[in-house]
Amino acid sequence: MDRVPALDEPLKNTLGAATAKVMAEHLDLHTVGDLLHHYPRRYEERGQLTRLADLPLDEDVTVVAQVADSRVLKFNHGRGQRLEITLTDGSGRLQLVFFGRGIHKPHKDLPPGSRGMFAGKVSVFNHKLQLAHPTYVPLGADSGDDAVDAFAGKLIPIYPACKGLESWKITKAVDAVLPRAVEAVDPLPPALREGRGFASLPEALLKVHRPDTKADIEDARQRLKWDEAFVLQVALARRRYADTQLPAVARRPRPDGLLDAFDAKLPFTLTEGQQKVSKEIFDDLATEHPMHRLLQGEVGSGKTMVALRAMLTVVDSGGQAAMLAPTEVLAQQHHRSITEMMGELAEGGMLGGGEDATKVVLLTGSMGAAARRQALLDLVTGEAGIVIGTHALIEDKVQFHDLGLVVVDEQHRFGVEQRDALRSKGKQPPHLLVMTATPIPRTVAMTVFGDLETSVLDQLPAGRLPIASHVVPAQDKPHFLARAWERVREEVEKGHQAYVVCPRIGDGEDDPKKKSAEDEAEKRPPLAVIEIAEQLAKGPLSGLRVEVLHGRMQPDDKDDVMRRFAAGDVDVLVATTVIEVGVNVPNATAMVIMDADRFGVSQLHQLRGRVGRGSAPGLCLLVTEMPEASPARARLGAVAATLDGFELSRIDLEQRREGDVLGQAQSGVRSSLRMLTVIDDEEVIAAAREEAVAIVGEDPDLERLPELRTALDALLDTEREQYLDKG
Repeated sequence: MDRVPALDEPLKNTLGAATAKVMAEHLDLHTVGDLLHHYPRRYEERGQLTRLADLPLDEDVTVVAQVADSRVLKFNHGRGQRLEITLTDGSGRLQLVFFGRGIHKPHKDLPPGSRGMFAGKVSVFNHKLQLAHPTYVPLGADSGDDAVDAFAGKLIPIYPACKGLESWKITKAVDAVLPRAVEAVDPLPPALREGRGFASLPEALLKVHRPDTKADIEDARQRLKWDEAFVLQVALARRRYADTQLPAVARRPRPDGLLDAFDAKLPFTLTEGQQKVSKEIFDDLATEHPMHRLLQGEVGSGKTMVALRAMLTVVDSGGQAAMLAPTEVLAQQHHRSITEMMGELAEGGMLGGGEDATKVVLLTGSMGAAARRQALLDLVTGEAGIVIGTHALIEDKVQFHDLGLVVVDEQHRFGVEQRDALRSKGKQPPHLLVMTATPIPRTVAMTVFGDLETSVLDQLPAGRLPIASHVVPAQDKPHFLARAWERVREEVEKGHQAYVVCPRIGDGEDDPKKKSAEDEAEKRPPLAVIEIAEQLAKGPLSGLRVEVLHGRMQPDDKDDVMRRFAAGDVDVLVATTVIEVGVNVPNATAMVIMDADRFGVSQLHQLRGRVGRGSAPGLCLLVTEMPEASPARARLGAVAATLDGFELSRIDLEQRREGDVLGQAQSGVRSSLRMLTVIDDEEVIAAAREEAVAIVGEDPDLERLPELRTALDALLDTEREQYLDKG
């Protein structure tokens, strides 16, 4: 729940304009209710030490630790001085640095052996974690500081903080608004709350912010998790209920029609998984309300084949199918592979076209005017049964004869508005199939895609070999990087090809304005395609045919490079993540990912899925300069250690937390999840879903539950309502 209507008062009325401004800008907290739902990240007890070993880079942290040593160092020929203090907690060490005149007070306040709370942003200097000029509160029993009395013997809440607003300042702000918690409207129906023995919402808010015991914290967390899971699942259950009330045209394959003709010419048998998932989709298509199905499957598990058979079913029944792809490269590739798979069945109206054939057209933004006019004509007349395109499909000019199915490939690349715009082109709501190669844990599917039924393809086609993955620590062991380039040469000598992936295009045009912590720490921008390609062609890969591929190239040039790479005329393709989805070159066996720590776990898994697609084993090398103890290295180690996409998606989610689980990147609304972690709270989510389905089944408009309706309105401000609507 984001906020409770009774608590909508702006924070500036209670805390003053300056503090309210920092809270709004840095923590996205605007009202009393927002602040009450800004929960402590964890709690410290005096005498208990924070684990310094687990500090995240580039985050504002608060630690309680002991001073191990302290020294003043001179620099700049004695004109400058700095104070270095080492903190310890038994699990790790952390350096504090103070410069110039600012060193005298901390030097006096923090002698070796003393303890304190320290807050600041974690950075790396000389491969060591440090806080520069942190704020601090000494916790020595004889320090005479008021803080000691406030913290003595109590559980100290540690809040997610930001620059200019340390955890203890947030503690004071919460104290100022906590009396208002009694006004919180309780969204849980009384029978549910009593049945599960939950505290009331005001009591839970009081306990989470100012617990007396660890049991208080547990009580509050359980209650607040339930609020989040339950209100969200009610929103999704109402969405699913509304969908079942919509009309749609049932689409069934015609006996001896296009689908049968296609199946008859397949040179292989569908896997058991493909057959099972196809049946689920066909059953959905045969109903008179719109299918909403998510198809997830590992890279290479044959999702495109399943989607194509669904599209052919719709064409068989007299309708049209549209496939939305995130990039031109991918749309062109899908068009090529689908027309190849269909053969003469894709040549409707042409000489040599099969009897049941249809037309398969491509529609992208960069097509010439004549080709585009013809494609639009084929769609509006119904001549084309299947269209594959990019965002160009969404434009107003595009009209269909009878749109029956929308297939969205790699849905996380699309804003919900774009999907919705395409769906609105049907005379009645078309069926929807959403595909992703990013494996999604079950709980995330229940949360993020809670209004979609889920099908999973977890079998790889026979003959696929595993991909060997290794981390290459370029900073610690430069000879490992040299060996990586030797391995690429060896693969090329065997007649294979390789990818080199970089985070940036280069050429000065796309230099990121905003540097990440790693950039600041290492003082260099991410590696770029154009520079790396040049270095490789002149250096370790000289003599090989090296080409580049990136998003700023002209579409024809991109297509030309991809065609030549697919044909084996290019040995090494240096590219951005434009190759992440759908690019299929079975002869490519090696991939080197530069600055691999700049990519997310799921993205690395996606990229790696581009190699080892033929009969030879694949090799993926993750190059990084991050120090061994850093979280970034741990993340890369996890990717190298397993090929299980579901396992990696769990790790990815744990790393990112739920910040973007509800896709607020797509909807512009921040995540409503504060307490619930979709990975760990599977049981809560499943139980909340059951309760929500039962309640919505009995009372779809929640007329008998006004408090729940209020909480739902608070969660689903208009934007989020639309987001769920379009999900």
